[in-house]
Amino acid sequence: MSIISKDIQKAITLLTNEKLVAIPTETVYGLAGNIFSEKAIKSIFSTKKRPFFNPLIVHISSVNSLNDIVIHLPEKAKLLAAAFWPGSMTLVLKKNDKIPDIITAGKNTVAVRVPNHPVTLELLKKLPFPLAAPSANPFGSISPTKPEHVERYFKDDIEQVLDGGSCTNGIESTIIGFENDEPIIYRLGALALEDIEAVVGKINIKNKEEISPDAPGMLARHYAPATRTFLVDNVANEVKKHSGKKIGILVFKDSLNAPFLTEIILSKKGSMQESASKLYDSLHELDHQNLDVIITEKFPNHGLGKSINDRLQRATFSL
Repeated sequence: MSIISKDIQKAITLLTNEKLVAIPTETVYGLAGNIFSEKAIKSIFSTKKRPFFNPLIVHISSVNSLNDIVIHLPEKAKLLAAAFWPGSMTLVLKKNDKIPDIITAGKNTVAVRVPNHPVTLELLKKLPFPLAAPSANPFGSISPTKPEHVERYFKDDIEQVLDGGSCTNGIESTIIGFENDEPIIYRLGALALEDIEAVVGKINIKNKEEISPDAPGMLARHYAPATRTFLVDNVANEVKKHSGKKIGILVFKDSLNAPFLTEIILSKKGSMQESASKLYDSLHELDHQNLDVIITEKFPNHGLGKSINDRLQRATFSL
């Protein structure tokens, strides 16, 4: 029997009873639990096989709930929250003592956002506690953007995927931390760098951290298919290196017109937004076609192209 359901009351009951529920957001599906339940939070880590040194994102229903979570809100954080919440932006802020250390990997900061999805906003408004919700996938694998992706991963581990359809943005939130009250990008994501800089001015990027990451999504290998995957400037040249193999290719907008290849074009009209929304679903599709290799094309390195390239670089990183 399918665990996918639109029953919000069921989700409330499960979460109140310290169980996990996969929830929809505009970015990816999250594996959610009550932030104040040690049992639920430990279950998130064990279900995902996620290392405890990697912090979780706390999801709240509105900016008004920040006072229950953080002790300091820099002026530029206020500007960003006013501009982009609800939305695909996570802020890393000084936490108060109520936030368990297991959520923050022992750090004095907490990652928090207001998601922009009507189903999950309704759920959060009806719950008396915020939700911790990293992406609903085994650690390091492709993030889920459809309820079916989550069910494939966790049908034997959780009781419900709250169905909110396909995720419209398709890649994770942009994460912004603060050092001396100045914003800094910890993870590129669904909110473009240029849009952020229009609100707070020039901003630095610090998005690779292996030992003790300041935020989720900073590890070198992440979001990865099981199939060996390459990221290249010239797909046609790379294809020639793999003769005799079953090849899948993922390209931005121009077809290779090669009938012997399994090809997915992310956006024939050249839209970065459309490409981002289809990225993970396309990787899922290619990863389940029993291919020998997947070859992905580098995107123009501006706007959401920077975020897409970041995901593809981590998906193709060799350990």
